[in-house]
Amino acid sequence: MKNVLITGVDGGIGRVLALKFLKEGFFVSGTILADDVNWQDDNLKLFKLDLSQADSINKCVEDILNFNQTIDILINNAGILIDKEEEGVVVEKLRKTLEVNLIGTIDFTEKILPQVKEGGHIINISSSAGSLALVGSGKSHYPGHYPAYKISKAALNMYTRTLSFRLKDKVIVSAVNPGWVKTSMGGQEADLEPEIVADNIFNFAVSKPESGNFWFNGDKMPW
Repeated sequence: MKNVLITGVDGGIGRVLALKFLKEGFFVSGTILADDVNWQDDNLKLFKLDLSQADSINKCVEDILNFNQTIDILINNAGILIDKEEEGVVVEKLRKTLEVNLIGTIDFTEKILPQVKEGGHIINISSSAGSLALVGSGKSHYPGHYPAYKISKAALNMYTRTLSFRLKDKVIVSAVNPGWVKTSMGGQEADLEPEIVADNIFNFAVSKPESGNFWFNGDKMPW
């Protein structure tokens, strides 16, 4: 049985991704932020993780290592959007956003790397909002807003690119834009159902794409 580790399975894309991988016969290790998640499955193991707290990251990694399962696929899904209505940078919101979407995600990934199998796949859930090429092009949703979120995803894309060179010929590393999804973050006016997105990401995750690229529905996106 293959193993996938998905951060942020409390809800949204993370939860439907976990359900998809379970349905496809994977063992799923998932991280949760809330204490009251009551989800039982023989092929599911939940770990507490707050990406904004170094102690929580260290404890979660320790728990995962003690669980002693290697990882075929790592999906860094957990993230926050807290400046949706902002047009200018609010520094405190930027700090909080970077702690979760970038610094915490990198810290967690670096510490869990020894568990990722050679030939495995690391996927960082990014966004079209993180594409430098698309800024101001009219193709991005809600242009001019949520700069902290955009900055965090652009930086995560760079981490994806640099990590891919470090792990060349060992582990595939990808950034994936899920699209505009009907979740608590995306809102109900979004155009994609979470289950469709989960299917798309699953199919991509189990494929063998060229490492170090930015993808949407199997097609490369501009950085």
